[in-house]
Amino acid sequence: MSYEPAAMGAPILLVEDDAQDAQIARRAFAHGNISNPLYVVRDGHDAMDFLRGRGRHAFPAAAPRPALILLDLNMPGMDGRAVLSAVKRDPQLRCIPVVVLTTSDDAADVRACYEAGANTYITKPLEFRNFVEVVATVGRYWMRTAQLPATTPEEERSSR
Repeated sequence: MSYEPAAMGAPILLVEDDAQDAQIARRAFAHGNISNPLYVVRDGHDAMDFLRGRGRHAFPAAAPRPALILLDLNMPGMDGRAVLSAVKRDPQLRCIPVVVLTTSDDAADVRACYEAGANTYITKPLEFRNFVEVVATVGRYWMRTAQLPATTPEEERSSR
């Protein structure tokens, strides 16, 4: 009998305003054989709409509850810091792990994100090859190794 963590096949939400970084993340997941569906939103307001099933994300099939959020900090409008804070204050969302994946290596950002409830903080490597490896490693850890809470009521009932 093989063991498959609950997160295998669970959706991942990438909150990234840079289209090139989003495409690299997709390639990195493919490179790391991470087949989880990857949903991409471009800003914090769209991320919150996705997570709360509002607006264009009102249909559950268009915005399933993610098992993991990959979050850029520096975005126009509602930035990643505000998204992180909103997610961790919301009783319906706070148990979703949030991995901050950003260009900022500012010690104040690192501290503020962990204080706000980030599960991991990673500074994006500048070299393409290293960025691909970091994203693939994050995917493998969170989707294959870590034990995550159920993303749907059906999963929660079946685990009892």
